[in-house]
Parts: sequence; structure tokens; C-alpha cells
Amino acid sequence: MELRIDPLTGARVQVAGLRQERPNQPSSGCPFCVGGTEAPEPYDVRAFTNRWPSYPDDRCEVILYAPDHEATLATLPEAHVRAVVDLWAARTEAVGGRDDIAYVLIFENHGADVGATIPHPHGQLFAYPDVPALPAHELQRLADGHRLLEDDPGGERLVVERDGWRAWVPWAPAAPHGVRIAPLEQRPDLPSLSGPERDALARMLIDVLGRFDRAFAAPMPYMFWFHQRPTDGGAWPHAWLHLEIAGVWRDDGVVRFVAGGELGSGTFINPVEPEAAAARLRAAGTARPAP
Repeated sequence: MELRIDPLTGARVQVAGLRQERPNQPSSGCPFCVGGTEAPEPYDVRAFTNRWPSYPDDRCEVILYAPDHEATLATLPEAHVRAVVDLWAARTEAVGGRDDIAYVLIFENHGADVGATIPHPHGQLFAYPDVPALPAHELQRLADGHRLLEDDPGGERLVVERDGWRAWVPWAPAAPHGVRIAPLEQRPDLPSLSGPERDALARMLIDVLGRFDRAFAAPMPYMFWFHQRPTDGGAWPHAWLHLEIAGVWRDDGVVRFVAGGELGSGTFINPVEPEAAAARLRAAGTARPAP
């Protein structure tokens, strides 16, 4: 594995040839189900080092949400999702406590349309020796005075607000159905959340991801990631924990692919008006889908 920097653009690319050897789909059984390769013993939630890492030095982990192969964060009971939140926080603290780690990214790729190769409910953790470009840019914007919760002053792009958390469609999302979730009171990272705040985050995840399941005729694939305070020992007084969800469908079953004009210019084109996306997700309501 090797980190390369393009001499013209300055873009950083991790070359991870080992990942070419990983199986796209298990030939038999699921490695994340109890008794599988990666989960030989019973568990409720579980984290382990990824055997097909994108980065060296045990900086990539898999986080299993539940032993139930058919479950998702939207369908699990609140207490179980709270256990997932606790595991995210614990792994952030443990991995971020290493001297060689400056940033911990928790994320999920959900659905075949976004490249998830195993449907079992799980996410991942990547740990970086420095603060990656995107969260570093956001942290600088916050330090320069950007107010995270003032992105939607009129509430036209609000999806839901409950229990001290807000979910809304940003003013300029790159994804057709992009949603940002943040606590109303500034919290820098997952480990800093109190017990009640973690319960509330679990309820918000169930609510919003359930809307992604119901907004179209079939559940919409998505990616999400948490941006939080770096773990390099700095104060970072302006860090504000938030979750970005990128729903990739622009219509029922129609994936919005990134085009050459976007990659070539660095400017994204969103065919779905953010206000329309918010209205669709609001209309999806809070009821769980029927079993």
C-alpha cells in the first residue's frame, strides 16, 4: 500500500492493490453472520480489523451492527442502535487514542448501488495520520464563523427535528437526496455525547434512514459518514459533530452517476432540487415499514 500525491493537482490517492484480491461476494454463507469467518462467536455488535484494508497499520475496521443478516439501522430496535452508537464512540476513542492517528472517520456504504459487497448490516472505520482535506476544510469554515445550524433559516429544507437533533437537506448537496444531521447543542465528537444524547441520535437514525426506505418504491441505497473532532490532541474549539447522508437515487431505482464534466471541473450538478428532496423525505413520515 502506498499514498501517492498527484504532482499536478495535489490530490492524495491511496493505492491499495491488496483490495483487488478481496472477494466481491462470499462464495457460500456470510462472513458476518454468527459462525462466519469474521464472527465465529455470538455477538450483539462487533468491531474487528479489516483483513482487506485500504490503509496499513490496522487503520481500517469493520463494525457489525447486528447478527441478523436482514436488519438495517432503520429496522433495529432503538436500544440496539444505541449499542451501535456506543461502539462507534468507543472505537473512535480507542483508535483515536493512538499516537499515530489524527482523525477517525466512521462511515457506511449501504446497498449494491454504492458498492456494498456484503448486504449484512455493517459499517466501517478509517483512521488517518493527519486530518483529511474535506473535514479539515469544514473545520476551517467553522473556525471562520460558519454557523452549522443556520444553513436552513426558513425551515424549507427541514426533514425532522426531535430530541435535540436536527436533520435537513443542505443548501447545495452533491447527492440527489443528501441529508445533514447535527445536535442542536455543539458537541465535538461521538465520545462526547451523553447517554440521553446517544439515545436521541439512535432515534434520529431510525427515523431518517426509515424515510430513505419509504421515500421510493424500494429502499434507497445511501452512504453516510460522521465528521467529528480530530484526535491529534488539539483543542479544536469549533468542531461540531455532524452526519452526512448521501442518497444516490434521483428517481425510483435511477442512480445519479457523477459525470465527466463534474470530475473535470470539480463542480457537481444535482438534478433534484434540495427543497423537493426535503419535501419527499418529510412526506415519508416516521412509521416503520410493514414487516
